Amino acid sequence: MTDAESQAFTAKAAELMTRHAIAEAEARAQRGEAAESVTRMDFPVSGVGGHGKARVKALAGIAAAYGCQSAVRGNTSANTERTLIIVGTVSALDSLRVLLPSIMTQMEASARLTARNHVSDLREMRNYDRSTLATERNRFYRSFVRAYGYAVAERIREFRTRLREEPSGAAGDDSGTATAEGDTTSRGAELVLRDDVNRVQEDFQQRFPQLRPTRPERTHHRAGARAGYIRGRRAELGVETSVGQNGAHSLAESE
Repeated sequence: MTDAESQAFTAKAAELMTRHAIAEAEARAQRGEAAESVTRMDFPVSGVGGHGKARVKALAGIAAAYGCQSAVRGNTSANTERTLIIVGTVSALDSLRVLLPSIMTQMEASARLTARNHVSDLREMRNYDRSTLATERNRFYRSFVRAYGYAVAERIREFRTRLREEPSGAAGDDSGTATAEGDTTSRGAELVLRDDVNRVQEDFQQRFPQLRPTRPERTHHRAGARAGYIRGRRAELGVETSVGQNGAHSLAESE
């Protein structure tokens, strides 16, 4: 299996897991059972190249699109690894556990290639010294990664919006109760997703009541952001679309 085929398989699996989770949530609600639990996942994020903060921004945005909230430990400018702590429902974290490594692979490969081509073009156009080209590459790379994550999160939000707009039961559950007018109704995906977001927010605030907001990155490269967004829209997600809050906060090392 090629890398592209593997990414497509992984992305489709994440979509099917999301649909199945919503169908199961609807079924549990109809049976009067409790909603699935909210928990946390620790996801390591590389700081190689000094791009760790940009990677955290991208991944936290993707997690937020799944209705999760994130905190980050050790998010410095160093090249060291940091930890993205993601709080969400069990099913949302299961989907992210499958999808995030694939997204990271696609994003990093695309960023490296695009940044290298950008610097090569500059070298041919002007007589820049090595230090200037290195700075240009870093600015381009970080803006690319942040925009790539934004585009992926945007696509996931579009997918979840479609799920909310599907008729009740379309996510995989065809059971329902008949109303006086003869319509078939069930607890729809709209309510399931909305309740999940509210429960995650409450759980997150209980876990981390005193968080320091992350400082926004000041580096912005227009061409890098544009290229990252375009390629993020093309990433293999399996959500059948063309391709707010970021949810990231800073944690003290002890938390």
